[in-house]
Amino acid sequence: MQNIQCTTIDEYIAAFPKDIQNILEQMRETIRKAAPEAEEAISYAIPTFKLNGNLVHFAAFKNHLGFYPTPKGMEEFEKELSVYKQGKGSVQFPLGKPLPLNLITRIVEFRKRKNTEKAKNKSQKKSK
Repeated sequence: MQNIQCTTIDEYIAAFPKDIQNILEQMRETIRKAAPEAEEAISYAIPTFKLNGNLVHFAAFKNHLGFYPTPKGMEEFEKELSVYKQGKGSVQFPLGKPLPLNLITRIVEFRKRKNTEKAKNKSQKKSK
């Protein structure tokens, strides 16, 4: 990953070569469609979508696109993600292969549900 200081996802994407920009935009659009109400931000120096807290992050590296749906987001899709290199709460999609957009969409939708449930539970506890 490049060491870039950005304040927006547009700036982050613009810092990469055109072929990587296309992949980053594809990821961004997929997340946007799955969670249109999520807010874009840069967090941990990488593109982040927030909805009742951090929803997902993504970042470009030399040989892969990192996707960070948190450990809970990974556990739910463990079988489908097993074909990709992983870390705790992260998965690596190789740059030479198409992104699994359907899977990414389902992970984002799952994270959106979980974050919304968590926020509802918090507000219910406060109102008691």
